[in-house]
Amino acid sequence: MTVVTVEQRGPVSVIAINRPEKLNAINKAVAIELQQAFAAFDRSEQRVAILTGTGGRAFSSGADVTDLPELWRCVPTVGIATDKPIIAAVAGWCIGGGLVMAMMCDLLVAADNARFSYPEGKVGITGGMIAGLAARIPHKVAMEMMLVGEPIDAARAYAVGRQADRPTADAVFLSGTGMPTLPILQALEDDLGKPVISANSAMMWNALRIAGVTRPTQGHGRLFDRR
Repeated sequence: MTVVTVEQRGPVSVIAINRPEKLNAINKAVAIELQQAFAAFDRSEQRVAILTGTGGRAFSSGADVTDLPELWRCVPTVGIATDKPIIAAVAGWCIGGGLVMAMMCDLLVAADNARFSYPEGKVGITGGMIAGLAARIPHKVAMEMMLVGEPIDAARAYAVGRQADRPTADAVFLSGTGMPTLPILQALEDDLGKPVISANSAMMWNALRIAGVTRPTQGHGRLFDRR
């Protein structure tokens, strides 16, 4: 069984960690195969990628401590380089390195059972890329997650701007298929014939302006609003 699956839904690629029995923990093979899958996506004619996990119990439980990965390989803008949008679709637990991966995506949507946690602070090893969380959600909320280590649920993540769409039970997975059906993805698909590029690109705002998308006027972490 491959530890990373790739499905195509029209111009959208769904790239999923496929270790549900391990809560989609990231081991060496997962990190390498994710990096390879996104490299192939970048070279292809596909327009948008969704990063998710199979099984519904976890997006990812973080690094597999029995087979530690080079985590940087599977982090967008670090080991994954593309000017195309990447959407994190989170159901269940999103922990540690999984949280870092989701945080670095352009957009994030979550099911109502999503839980976000960075427990490393409880054992005194907070550091590295997770520091970027404070630039993406209100500072004190980020510090609470990093230093106290308590999880937050999907409703609070939406309230503080960690995710871009309201949490709903059926927003992330279609029963029996594992294929995302995201309201925000539909908005992106409406623009697929126009210049829509990654939120991590220096040219993003000009391209989104041409595509009829404007900057948000309030809130944290909501990367764009449609007119």
